[in-house]
Amino acid sequence: MIISQTPLRMSFVGGGSDLPAFYREHGGAVLSTAIDKYVYVSVNRKFDGGIRLAYSRTEEVTSIDEIDHELVRAAFAMRGMRGGVEITTTADIPSRGTGLGSSSTFTVGLLNVLSAYQGHHVSAEDLAAGSCEIEIERCAQPIGKQDQYAAAYGGLNLIEFHPDESVSVSPVIMKRDLRDLLEQRIIVFYTGITRSASAILANQSAETGSDAAKQATLKRMVELTYVLRDELCRGNIDSFGRILDENWALKKSLTAGISSSEIDDWYERAMGAGALGGKLLGAGQGGFMMFYAPRERHEDIANAVGLRQVSFGFEPLGSRILFYNPR
Repeated sequence: MIISQTPLRMSFVGGGSDLPAFYREHGGAVLSTAIDKYVYVSVNRKFDGGIRLAYSRTEEVTSIDEIDHELVRAAFAMRGMRGGVEITTTADIPSRGTGLGSSSTFTVGLLNVLSAYQGHHVSAEDLAAGSCEIEIERCAQPIGKQDQYAAAYGGLNLIEFHPDESVSVSPVIMKRDLRDLLEQRIIVFYTGITRSASAILANQSAETGSDAAKQATLKRMVELTYVLRDELCRGNIDSFGRILDENWALKKSLTAGISSSEIDDWYERAMGAGALGGKLLGAGQGGFMMFYAPRERHEDIANAVGLRQVSFGFEPLGSRILFYNPR
């Protein structure tokens, strides 16, 4: 048996600029962190030559072409897998449709564990690029590239998406005590609402492709990633809240489906209780909401919002093989 462990992520600023409709012309950038919540993918040899998949449902098939899960089917084809394996996936928290990049995290972890099963080590760059190929090219999902790189590399990073399709991952350099303080001041809530990120991103991509005003909005969001990176490097962590707040206002203006009256109400309650800024994680409409605030205001914010609080920490490492016994 071989098991991979791959972190989910929180995206702070610049989300949406990683869509090809934008970055191929203007270049994009996001600032995000991997978090200490994970997707685990295990592979084990199956004695009868068939294929068994266990995720939110169970599949028992005899050939790759019969696999319903399109990401698994595409990963098997990419790696030249024939059969005789059992794949099982679990997650620390219910992650599908919650804005934490779970589909890409799963794909990165799957590629990692399949490569180890075949006796190969794969770099973070190859894992991220391979996951992008599977999701965007082979499965034609209308998504961006940030989640794959966050899951593969781990850490708190500025991730840049260049018009030539290359991607640069640059760690945010800041003092350890300030990084710890930043982590402690972030408070996260689960809205209980799940949604399809692909549908939201498809609408956003279509609406911004030829709209000069929305392209200008995305350009400003890209600028904010560099502003935030520089502020954190200087130790000005209280600017984090202000920049989050501006980015969220800009993101909501991109398409009508990103927020809702209920989400706006939760946001205003949190700001009124002492939050300095925040955002909905992921593409929009639901999932997790995060805010930045002094620790002494967290209880007031939790009471005002009335949602389930979930503790997240920063994760410095990306996808890795947690257990390796190839016999």
